[in-house]
Amino acid sequence: MALSETVAQQQLIVVPQVPIAMETRHLSTYYDDFQALKDVSVAIPARQVTALIGPSGCGKSSFLRCLNRMNDTIDSARVEGDVTLGGISIYERATDVVSLRRRVGMVFQNPNPFPMSIYDNIAYGPRLHASYDRGTLDQIVERSLQQAALWDEVKDKLRQSALGLSGGQQQRLCIARVLAVEPEVLLMDEPCSALDPTATFKIEELLLSLMESYTIVIVTHNMYQASRVSQYTGFFLLGELIEYADTEQIFENPKHRSTDDYVRGRFG
Repeated sequence: MALSETVAQQQLIVVPQVPIAMETRHLSTYYDDFQALKDVSVAIPARQVTALIGPSGCGKSSFLRCLNRMNDTIDSARVEGDVTLGGISIYERATDVVSLRRRVGMVFQNPNPFPMSIYDNIAYGPRLHASYDRGTLDQIVERSLQQAALWDEVKDKLRQSALGLSGGQQQRLCIARVLAVEPEVLLMDEPCSALDPTATFKIEELLLSLMESYTIVIVTHNMYQASRVSQYTGFFLLGELIEYADTEQIFENPKHRSTDDYVRGRFG
């Protein structure tokens, strides 16, 4: 399936013939009278890593929150336009938001494990959405921790508090917690900003392995990280999506002067 022609015409985006997981169409976001996003139309390729870059306050995180309706939790927020998942609008009145957030999971900037055991952190989502016997839950916990490259480090202390893990381990635990409910899309809002270089490297390796099974959208201020882990990159500035293309083009031959200035460190 190719990129929507309408979206391509709106944003002059060139994307290879790849399946599309989500699309936004004329997406704008407001917080009271402040417009955080301005008419963003873009297609997000399936089972690829898409990086969102740009200076602080440019709309990256607001865009991310629109993809699983996290802005619904902010009283002052208002969204115009549309977002589709698998071709179906997520802003229809009939949308089950709990189910949507299972399909489109979010990992936040700072690790936020629940104050419970490692096992119960991972089992929390599956227990919320369905009734599983103990054996099945055990399998889900192990599978999710394996996917998050954490199993070997915690398999002998599953009943210990998750709060006792290191920062990098806690972030991988939060990723495993999202994976436990088998999402289609994984949203990550600066997941490495609070981590040391070693933990950051492990998360980046993890992203590349997860890409085989999940669509990933990551907000990052780290240009090296964006260039290392993503296949597509979008550059935001003052609420607008200035440029969106394959990552090599964005970093080696951007079409817009502002994109070139940003990736080369001339502002931001």
